Amino acid sequence: MAEHLGDRIAHLRRMARLTQEALAERSDLSVDTIKKLEQKRKHSARLPTLHALAKGLGVELTALLGDPPGVPSTGEVDPPELVSLRRAVMPPLFAPPAEPSDTERLTARLLRREIADAWTLYHAAEFGRLMTVLPGIISDARFTASVGNAGDRATGQAALGKSLQLAGHLAIRLGKIDLALSALERAMTAADQSSDPLLTSMVSNSVAWNYQRQNRLDDATNLAVYAADKVDREQADTAEKVRVWGGLVMSAATSAARSGDYDTANDMMTTAEDATKRLAKLPPPSDSKLVSVFSRSSVRIERVRLAVQHARPEEALRLAKGMRLSADTPPSWRTWLLLDVARAHADLGDAEGAVRALTRLYEVAPGWMAHHTLAVAIVSDLWAGPARPPGLRKLAEFLGVAA
Repeated sequence: MAEHLGDRIAHLRRMARLTQEALAERSDLSVDTIKKLEQKRKHSARLPTLHALAKGLGVELTALLGDPPGVPSTGEVDPPELVSLRRAVMPPLFAPPAEPSDTERLTARLLRREIADAWTLYHAAEFGRLMTVLPGIISDARFTASVGNAGDRATGQAALGKSLQLAGHLAIRLGKIDLALSALERAMTAADQSSDPLLTSMVSNSVAWNYQRQNRLDDATNLAVYAADKVDREQADTAEKVRVWGGLVMSAATSAARSGDYDTANDMMTTAEDATKRLAKLPPPSDSKLVSVFSRSSVRIERVRLAVQHARPEEALRLAKGMRLSADTPPSWRTWLLLDVARAHADLGDAEGAVRALTRLYEVAPGWMAHHTLAVAIVSDLWAGPARPPGLRKLAEFLGVAA
């Protein structure tokens, strides 16, 4: 049974050593709201309330909503931020594109920078801030895609496609699959009309991820393989092309592994990792934030994850040993690696190794660790085991596991 939202709030509040009154003050909410949630007299909270609570507790939104975050389906209307995002993705029929308030400052270069910054918010799990700024970015991009000469419009379509792709990713994280599909379909249309020859393939990778979330694993695999072959066949060998191709191969491998075909997945991952050597011989992308995440580090991290998930802890630790993470590895990928290494050690009965990895995770991402059910499960198992290595008590107390 899923943990009740009120239980998560009460647990996190106690960990933060806050009274209900103190949390109310820090969150700018009423004490009555917090009491009703913790006493389970109120079974859900709207997104603005959850963001306020997360801020007051000093944790990410995922601490309240799980991983990935989702908004409970309560029958209530969407909060204003989500309505704005929906309206930006699906504007009113027959209405002309809204003209930006400051057309003189709106340039393709500025818009690309804003989109890159928005992707940075996404990778940092700043979903509340992203939901606030993204509708305006999408509207600006839609306007630029409708004005100027053919070249200007194609550049605008590239910006529109990339911003709609981001909306699709955000919607998946919020559990709004209908909105995600709408955003990604529109992103694909914009990509086909854009000046970016790789954008259609990048959006295809996002659609494949959406299929994975729906357990449409064969569809996800086939789409990723098709798009990867198309990129490899039609595009010149640039760093951007290699990264997009590699991201698609990793996606196909993940879908294959989840279908139970670990050997095929491992072969795909090995092929992808070999391909990362080509990146060192090519000029770097002009803007890496707008291209698929793909490096030797990202491939190795995903290989470690798949090995752990398929009960191959020795292989996972061998893959992780001596790994040097590249500077462009997103923070979320780094934290997942530490958690997977901890799980591999625990699966092998190496409590000390697991505690070392978990301690490092606690040092770099305590808020992320605090809400993650797998981290709590590992520490709980270690605490109940025959040996309690140094450092375990601190972790157990932090996670509320120690009796």
